[in-house]
Amino acid sequence: MDEISGILHSKLKEFFGYDAFKGDQEDSIKSLIAGNDVFVLMPTGGGKSLCYQLPALVLEGTAIVISPLIALMKNQVDAIRGFVSGNEGIAHFLNSSLNKAQIQAVRNDLLSGVTKLLYVAPESLTKEDNIALLKEVRISFYAVDEAHCISEWGHDFRPEYRRILPLINEIGKAPVIALTATATPKVQSDILKTLGIQDAKVFKSSFNRPNLYYEIRDKVEPEKDIIRFIKQNPGKSGIIYCLSRKKVEELASLLAINGIKALPYHAGLDAKTRSENQDRFLMEDVDVIVATIAFGMGIDKPDVRFVIHYDMPKSIEEYYQETGRAGRDGEEGLCITYYSYKDIQKLEKFMQGKPVAEQEIGRQLLNETVAYAESNQCRRKLLLKYFGEDYLPDNCASCDNCINPKPTFDGQKEMGLVLRLVDTLQENFKIEHLAHILKGTVNSMTKTYKHDALPLFGAGKDHDEKFWATVIHQGIILRLLYKEIDTYGLIHITPEGKDFLDHPHPVKLVEDRVFSNSYGSDDDDEEDAEASKAALKGGGGGDPALLSMLKDLRKDMSRKLKLQPWIIFGDPALDDMSILYPISIEELRNCQGVGEGKARKFGKEFVDLIRKYVEENDIERPEDFVVKSAPTKSANKVYIIQSIDRQMSLEDIAEARGIDMGDLLTEIEAIVASGTRLNLDYYIRQEVDDDVVDEIYDYFKTEASSDSLDNALKDLGGDYEEMEIRLVRIKFLCEVAN
Repeated sequence: MDEISGILHSKLKEFFGYDAFKGDQEDSIKSLIAGNDVFVLMPTGGGKSLCYQLPALVLEGTAIVISPLIALMKNQVDAIRGFVSGNEGIAHFLNSSLNKAQIQAVRNDLLSGVTKLLYVAPESLTKEDNIALLKEVRISFYAVDEAHCISEWGHDFRPEYRRILPLINEIGKAPVIALTATATPKVQSDILKTLGIQDAKVFKSSFNRPNLYYEIRDKVEPEKDIIRFIKQNPGKSGIIYCLSRKKVEELASLLAINGIKALPYHAGLDAKTRSENQDRFLMEDVDVIVATIAFGMGIDKPDVRFVIHYDMPKSIEEYYQETGRAGRDGEEGLCITYYSYKDIQKLEKFMQGKPVAEQEIGRQLLNETVAYAESNQCRRKLLLKYFGEDYLPDNCASCDNCINPKPTFDGQKEMGLVLRLVDTLQENFKIEHLAHILKGTVNSMTKTYKHDALPLFGAGKDHDEKFWATVIHQGIILRLLYKEIDTYGLIHITPEGKDFLDHPHPVKLVEDRVFSNSYGSDDDDEEDAEASKAALKGGGGGDPALLSMLKDLRKDMSRKLKLQPWIIFGDPALDDMSILYPISIEELRNCQGVGEGKARKFGKEFVDLIRKYVEENDIERPEDFVVKSAPTKSANKVYIIQSIDRQMSLEDIAEARGIDMGDLLTEIEAIVASGTRLNLDYYIRQEVDDDVVDEIYDYFKTEASSDSLDNALKDLGGDYEEMEIRLVRIKFLCEVAN
């Protein structure tokens, strides 16, 4: 061991209590101490912080650490002060959260040479007072943390990061170490160029986190599934990411109502509340933090056991970094993401109004997440490939696709078609356009480029566009094709692809998963939706013996009450009862299609039967399924209920709320479906003839097989207006079903 290594190992033990460095830590620190610019690419949990903290403590002067994570600065400063006890001034942060007295204390320690590490937000670095102060300080080096924020192709682009190089030049040159946990080859190049450190020594660790398990779940009843999951993992720390602040608040509240210690965390909370919530999570007063994806929450907690994405992130980089907060101690880390193409469409809408180039980049990054979510290939292989790293094993045994592999087929013919098409086109195009050509889809693009006249146009018409997109994605993984990110995802053929055309051979391809509401799926396929729900609950079979008994009870009650069976409880409600085993009216309300009114009106016999069945058969009830609902606070609903109680006309209610009559009826139907009884007789008497009311009411009571409006419109023919049917249906549901 040379002299420098000896000193570093000694200080590592003295300050941090470690006996040895991990991975590239020692080499990157040595390079920085030698005066080189350094670029460190190390996954979350790999120990990036040590790469600048240790050299800062060893070198003369003050290290300037530029970080966007204001919330994390205090944690890091507290940690350093803990390592070097008895010297509070050894580390400081300088950001907008400090008052004048605190800023003066920082200035004094900096100018006296006490401070070895100064954490500063990029916005604070641009202030003239701070620039003047730092010009008077001896700077050992600059550390640019979260360096991916520099690049427009990074998942968390910050324009102010682009100004770092001019600011460094103004304050005073010193070596630069740039650090990030996530960067594609394109982003890496962008970081080096923008910071002016093209000659930097690069230390790149593997992106593989072998202790993490990756899973994508269909987004069907995610709240219920999340509560079940957390209750099956009691006492474990976890983070749940949501797209909006509103969902963060709603979900945190729902978890708390269901006995889970959870708190919200987003940029809309005041700084004091954010800090308190974060501290309570770190101190294990709470088990779960629910946070926005948009807010960069840098929680430095090694024993986070699960990271759940309620909404799909905007990019693979964002997904990788956020899942990387699980299992930083090398132990178990479960990464579960709920996917629905509707969420992707929402994210696409958010891009509207942005510059065209920014929209293109955003859409390209989003397409990558769709491909990842809907793929049936090894998730580890897909992730590592995205970051330019090969994962050689065929099965990682730690993702949903490897544990439950999906069917494969010999795709020699299909891959050959794709490669021939890409090879023969004079220009390069994106995946979607290539899929349209093979399917034979006539649209503006195929017409403009006259691709509808190509010999290969429609050559793959037996499959849909999604199938061909899948084949192309797998061609990229197999290195037969290359996607040029710099040109917004244009597809090129590789030398290996040309070799495949010259020497075709069998190639194993995987059939992709079909999600509810995914690209190419049928939104109206109720059977598929029910199957997805059933699969999520563990097979959907429930308890067949109990289900049979519940159906018999429903049949008996329907005869006694002279009501159609569905009016008492629909099939989805009985299916849920056979899975959840509700033994009280309150628990019964949590089953599909069972509101407060229906539970109280028809529920007693059902819960009595279930309770007896549970006792006689020693059933261990899945308590985690029993989800308590948060009370609704919709101002619209409260206003509508109160207005109907006062017998206001529906036209006046609609006008007062700024909605049309159709939307108002939809709101009323939702209120009734939740179990609230409304009396619309005063309005129906004015608008609908008594004979019509009687005939429609009788239809629902004696003929209808469900409360479906579509079926009613079809069965009743054109004799009645839709408005009349909807009004009488509401009356019937309130008087009979509720």
